[in-house]
Amino acid sequence: MSKIVLITGASSGIGKSTAAFLASKNYTVYGTGRTPKSTADDPYTLLPLDVTKIDSIEKVIQHIIAKEGRIDVLVNNAGMGITGPIEDTPTDEMRKVFETNFFGSIDMMKAVLPQMRKQQSGTIINVTSIAGYMGLPYRGIYSATKGALDLVSEAIRMEVKEFGIQIATIAPGDVATNIAAGRYHTPVFENSAYKEKYQVNLDLMDSHVDSGMNPIKMAEQIYDVINLKQPNVHYKVGTFMEKFSIVLKKILPSKQYEKLLMNHYKL
Repeated sequence: MSKIVLITGASSGIGKSTAAFLASKNYTVYGTGRTPKSTADDPYTLLPLDVTKIDSIEKVIQHIIAKEGRIDVLVNNAGMGITGPIEDTPTDEMRKVFETNFFGSIDMMKAVLPQMRKQQSGTIINVTSIAGYMGLPYRGIYSATKGALDLVSEAIRMEVKEFGIQIATIAPGDVATNIAAGRYHTPVFENSAYKEKYQVNLDLMDSHVDSGMNPIKMAEQIYDVINLKQPNVHYKVGTFMEKFSIVLKKILPSKQYEKLLMNHYKL
């Protein structure tokens, strides 16, 4: 039987690549986006969904269950970026990113869990970020949303295991997607104490995304994980140095690790 897969944020980037890749493996795939634009060539179904709106989530879940009778896999991929010095970034903008990256993912899990519990089976993959393993300068709020989702995933994984439901996180490094265009960028204010260094880091971040890995690498990892009976808690997909940076944080004294980050970000 073909597995029924639901992927949020499937209009572009990782989500779109994953939807197409899983469809090519004969999965029945439903992708979502806030304003999706389907084409006749899409091998999957695109549905409108805003992860910050409960009624929007419930409508999509009910539609899929009514049509397919089950949901086997949820890939929580929808997310947004944010950059800026903490002091200069409007708190309301910080809350918006938490609503999407953190609470949106939680609400998606809460929406599919009753059906998965009824099935006594299901897999949930939360797309986090290598940036969630460390507080990155001028990306602190983004790091916080992904780090928080990582910890919640650890907790809920233990809570639902008795029902035959598996939960794992997959943390990508820099990926060549349009996330930079969709980020909230705190303006480089003329009178900001962080003006010069923030501008340098904005340019650095954009260059990292432009030269990032192909999102198909994430699609392949997601495919591998959903075919495991007992997946690990966390997976990382990125360059050697991106993954090694997590190891270094565990083994280096905190001040030494901080110095490495500051040198990297020219602070």
